[in-house]
Amino acid sequence: MKSIPIHQMFRKAVLIPLFSIAFLSGTPYATAAQTSLSPKAELADGEYAIELSMTGGSGKASVQSPALLTVADGTAYLSITWSSPNYDYMIVNEQKILNDSKEGTNSHFTIPVPDLTRELDIIADTLAMGTPYEIPYQLQLYPDSIKSKSTLPQEGAKRVLLTAAAMIVGGGILNHVVQERRKQDYTGKRR
Repeated sequence: MKSIPIHQMFRKAVLIPLFSIAFLSGTPYATAAQTSLSPKAELADGEYAIELSMTGGSGKASVQSPALLTVADGTAYLSITWSSPNYDYMIVNEQKILNDSKEGTNSHFTIPVPDLTRELDIIADTLAMGTPYEIPYQLQLYPDSIKSKSTLPQEGAKRVLLTAAAMIVGGGILNHVVQERRKQDYTGKRR
């Protein structure tokens, strides 16, 4: 049996699958120039990341930024995650939207956004004070910040997990190959 050096086994068992997964999952190091979309251009249907800020209320609550912006059939929807699990509904453009998060997680809503360039008045109902209170807020979206969905922190975390899984599997395969080689003597026979 021909002897294969350890570094070649490592290359085949770990590096090739690792780089394949990294390539297939998209580059996590894309620059803004590579991913920015013109706010003046009409957005194609798809998912994007957008920066936003919020004013109003007591100043204790906040929303996650960047947020997921989904465009479907020419209509934009913003996925908002609050810093609190205590919001049960929002009113946007006189439309009541219910919290769609799981129990025990921060409140999450998907709201329609008629114009990305204008401040959006919203009302959010909170239960944090024991009794429900509707609190007015204003959301300001920054269309110049629109980028690919892959720039969201959640997407980066997915890539890290995929890379770690590939390294663990590759390491296990390499360990198995090395252990099998140790069981053989130089003539190729098992000990």
